[in-house]
Amino acid sequence: MIFHLFKEHHGLTPTTLANRIKTWGLELGFQQVGIAGCELSGPETYLRDWLARGWHGEMDYMARHGRKRSRPGELLPGTIRVICARMDYLPEALEDTKAACDHPIQAFISRYALGRDYHKLLRARLKQLALRIEAETGPFQWRPLVDSAPVMEKPLAQAAGLGWIGKHTNLIHPRAGSWFFLGELYVDLPLPVNQPLPSHCGRCQACMEICPTGAIVKPYELDARLCISYLTIELAGAIPAPLRPLLGNRIYGCDDCQLVCPWNRFARLTTEADFRPRQGLDTASLIVLFGWDEAEFLKRTEGSAIRRIGHQRWLRNIAVALGNAAPSPAVRQALQARGDHPSDLIREHVHWALAQQQQRRENEGAHDNIPADPSPQREPRP
Repeated sequence: MIFHLFKEHHGLTPTTLANRIKTWGLELGFQQVGIAGCELSGPETYLRDWLARGWHGEMDYMARHGRKRSRPGELLPGTIRVICARMDYLPEALEDTKAACDHPIQAFISRYALGRDYHKLLRARLKQLALRIEAETGPFQWRPLVDSAPVMEKPLAQAAGLGWIGKHTNLIHPRAGSWFFLGELYVDLPLPVNQPLPSHCGRCQACMEICPTGAIVKPYELDARLCISYLTIELAGAIPAPLRPLLGNRIYGCDDCQLVCPWNRFARLTTEADFRPRQGLDTASLIVLFGWDEAEFLKRTEGSAIRRIGHQRWLRNIAVALGNAAPSPAVRQALQARGDHPSDLIREHVHWALAQQQQRRENEGAHDNIPADPSPQREPRP
């Protein structure tokens, strides 16, 4: 009603407004903005089947809220359109990211988490966009969402023409790859919707073949219980022992499937200073990070998405990575220093890591006179 009254008095059509919204979004730092309807019956069926298989693991929040996740109008009554936006976050050349994977002693953190927590930044920009629209149309109903409510962000973004969902279940844009964040603005404005892009994965299965744990069980089907991102971030308890050697040096998330996707040759480096690496986490040594006590962890991860896993999971993940690291006295000493940690969870992972180190030394015929650390011990920047 408000929108139609505004149109009558100011001559603003839905198409004109939609075009202006996209322009304003670019001015606010988004790389693309599209508009989707609220029809998600296909993704709703997929989600129901995925949950029935138990592939969400301990992510109980995926099963909460009934149909609100797949029906925007039930989450925010009155919603008839979703303005979807993407913001690129790739902080470094892909060659540098590839070099950091499987490094003998360096920690690997998923590149989306190296900088400032994206939730706050994107939500603030979406709010600015809503206020800019409101200045043009007058009051209307809106709500910005960035992983903060039950939202099927990738199906919505696909419907808004921001890309297609690839076989690894990430969104891919043909001229931007997949290294970007997504955010949504639920609105009650009758805007014209964009057309979805067709899939261009073809016969490629590079993401499925590279996945260290085989989490992409079929094209477009991910068993989160096997995914390294789930194991290092969402899982609260012990990482299953058979999967630990497959994690390599990944202590927070995993980017392997994106690194091999041929469409990411078109990915562009971020222009957002807040997404660039903080605290030297892009090159930090596992041994240095393992030495952080809880106060240091909280200080170093202030304003970062990493903080949400807490110090205990942080140590758990690094213990596993140290168990997978090249054997050395320095690694062994770092693990032994945590051998009597008050947490049963930490002690168990440390003892596993020490056993792994011992086994690798025996298999490789290593001796204690090998270099203590094949890479410089670099303390992350304050």
